Amino acid sequence: MTPELTALTLAALLQFVQFGLYAVPANIQIGSGYLMSARDREPSRQMSVRTARLGRAFENHFEGLILFGIAVGVTQMSDQNSAFTAACAWVYLAARVLFVPAYYFGWMPGRTLIWMVGFLATLLILLAALL
Repeated sequence: MTPELTALTLAALLQFVQFGLYAVPANIQIGSGYLMSARDREPSRQMSVRTARLGRAFENHFEGLILFGIAVGVTQMSDQNSAFTAACAWVYLAARVLFVPAYYFGWMPGRTLIWMVGFLATLLILLAALL
C-alpha cells in the first residue's frame, strides 16, 4: 500500500474514532430515545458545549475526507505518487488528528490554522497530480 493510501485508510479510521468520541457523550446527554427517533423536533435536553464541538469536528472531517479521498484517488490512478504527495498525505492526517482536540478545547486561532494546513495539504496533492 502506498503512503497516500495508508494515510487515507488511517483518516477513515479516525472518522470512526471521532464518531465514538461524539456518540458516547451525546447518547448520555441527549438520551438514546431522541437519537433513535426521526428527529422531527429539537431534543428536550441539550448537549454540552464540548460534546457539540465533537459533533462539529466529526462532521467537518467528513467534508475534508471527501476532498482528501479524491486527491489520493487521483494520485493513485494517475500513478503520480511521490515523496511530496506522501508527505502531504501525512501532513493532512496529522492536521486532522490535531483538529479534534483543537476544536474540543476551543483553541483559537489554532483550530482554524490546523484546518488550513490539512486543506492546503489536500490542495497540494491535487496540484501535484496535475503537474
